[in-house]
Amino acid sequence: MFWRRKKMGQARIHDDFWNRYRDLVRGTVIPYQWEALNDRVEGAEPSHAIRNFRIAAGLEEGTFGGFVFQDSDLAKWLEAVGYSLASDPDPELERIADGAIELIAQAQQENGYLNTYFTIKEPGKSWTNLLDCHELYCAGHMIEAAVAYYHGTGKRRLLDMMCKFADYIEEVFGAEEGKLPGYDGHQEIELALVKLYEATGELRYLKLSTYFIDQRGQEPSYFMEEWERRGRMGYWQPGVKTRQPDLAYTQSHLPVRQQTVAVGHAVRAVYMYTAMADLARLNGDAELAAACRTLWGNMTRKQMYITGGIGSTHHGEAFTFDYDLPNDTVYAETCASIGLIFFAQRMLRLEARSEYADVMERALYNNVIGSMSQDGKHYFYVNPLEVWPEASCKNPGRHHVKAVRQPWFGCSCCPPNVARLLSSLNDYIYTTDEKERTVYAHLFIGSEGSFWLGDGELSLQMSARLPWEGHVQLDIRGNTAGESTLALRLPDWCGGQAQLAVNGQPVAYEMRDGYARVTRAWQAGDSVSWELAMKPTWMAAHPSVRANSGKVALQRGPLVYCLEAADNRSPLTALAVSPSGRLSEQLDNELPGGVIAIHGEGFVDPEATGDEQLYLPIESAGAAEPFTWKAIPYYLWGNRGEGEMSVWVRRTN
Repeated sequence: MFWRRKKMGQARIHDDFWNRYRDLVRGTVIPYQWEALNDRVEGAEPSHAIRNFRIAAGLEEGTFGGFVFQDSDLAKWLEAVGYSLASDPDPELERIADGAIELIAQAQQENGYLNTYFTIKEPGKSWTNLLDCHELYCAGHMIEAAVAYYHGTGKRRLLDMMCKFADYIEEVFGAEEGKLPGYDGHQEIELALVKLYEATGELRYLKLSTYFIDQRGQEPSYFMEEWERRGRMGYWQPGVKTRQPDLAYTQSHLPVRQQTVAVGHAVRAVYMYTAMADLARLNGDAELAAACRTLWGNMTRKQMYITGGIGSTHHGEAFTFDYDLPNDTVYAETCASIGLIFFAQRMLRLEARSEYADVMERALYNNVIGSMSQDGKHYFYVNPLEVWPEASCKNPGRHHVKAVRQPWFGCSCCPPNVARLLSSLNDYIYTTDEKERTVYAHLFIGSEGSFWLGDGELSLQMSARLPWEGHVQLDIRGNTAGESTLALRLPDWCGGQAQLAVNGQPVAYEMRDGYARVTRAWQAGDSVSWELAMKPTWMAAHPSVRANSGKVALQRGPLVYCLEAADNRSPLTALAVSPSGRLSEQLDNELPGGVIAIHGEGFVDPEATGDEQLYLPIESAGAAEPFTWKAIPYYLWGNRGEGEMSVWVRRTN
């Protein structure tokens, strides 16, 4: 085994828009979440996470608290800390994290096993309910934390612990006689083992990840056999015989290479797809790569919201069927969009195609950052496209849709997931192809980095004005790699309207797979400008998306816009916009960070007064009146108190 401590990511971010979020994560979110993990946030649901580890370590008496997968919250927090320390060293934060790692070490068993639920509540019953109990899921998140912390600090304490755990997992699972031929009900270990392989060079971890992916969905079904061994009982209804497992819910209904439609729990699906793309690349598995493309196409072209959300029903936090995308009962869990971004990133490593980066950008700028309040202390688990606060309160079918962000959740997977993504955002901006001597710019985020292209380095600095302006500039800082290619994504939102210049002079470029490619022997001081058209654009949904029939949504650059009652007459359903009308863009400094709001023309139904009849002949209802509406970026909704919100709005002519 050898160790690969890399410089975290390929870039260091310097960006007006994203610096604010990264500073918020480092200065507020990570400290706040540490307090939440320690149950010290007044008015928030308790986490139990740290207390569970203290009990498992023998430092405290008590019973296990929280969900069976509660360990994963601490793991994701540690992963975020590792990424943060890589870019911004903080001795006090590192001291706190080191203390948490020592606590984890005391809770780890001699054979390497680590899980506070089974240590405290059901000792001796580990690996008896893989379908429900998330053991390998928790292990995977702790492995990811270990790799990030090692890369960020150079400290191997947690990484050594997780290698011991992974070695034990390899002893337990596999096709060999005497091993369990199983896999986890919630995918995560698969992508984590790939990271562990890349950090250590230990091929056994890559093979174990491959085993878990290949074994899933094989006959006879491991989950069915396990369910029978448990007397047909599950974790969530103790002592009660349950219906047989829904294999599609865990994406174990078919071998992964035969799956063509995104089904089941959305987070589990995209975590699995992420690992599949990793393994397709590392193993040179063309069949697995083809399955990834098929699943990507179904999910993003038929089951994804315009905000980059996935998973349309709260029943199981799951996909339903093609084009079923309700706005008001939507789920679109934050973790699912983060998993979608993971999948997109891995597909870009597999093959650089702009559609992957387009979706990655859409989910990032809308669903993900919209899930967190501007103070960094409140979060959405569910990310709706239409909110009626009274219905959220009084309609049982909409209780999951919150009109305001929450300080914490009993199941708080989303907040630390946001923290770890934003802390590692530098890993998502670029990729390289050493064979083709190419640097790809996928996201236009101000940053600087150096990229190894086989026999030398190309160093550059990117400046960008997104999401408000479509100006991007790349300045070459140094080049020892000779002739090489810069490949700049042509975003789907600019309608193909873009201009490229080198040192102020327009140049011809080759378009390939959605990227503008310029090849030359770059010199220090060379400058590349990439001007992208950015204007408000009305978007219509596919006719099969019934929830959006007769409606339009507004997009400008990577940002989806919405209407809030704070700026418009209520109810928002009474408004109708005129897509042919004039739109005006105005800087609004009253909104956090100073943003571009959009104003336009439309009509509003007459207000109801008194005890008017519930239904009237249309000629008695009154005429619609002209109305000037205001739209703001979706990611900012809900930061001004409780009120209605809508992304899709009725249209006139």
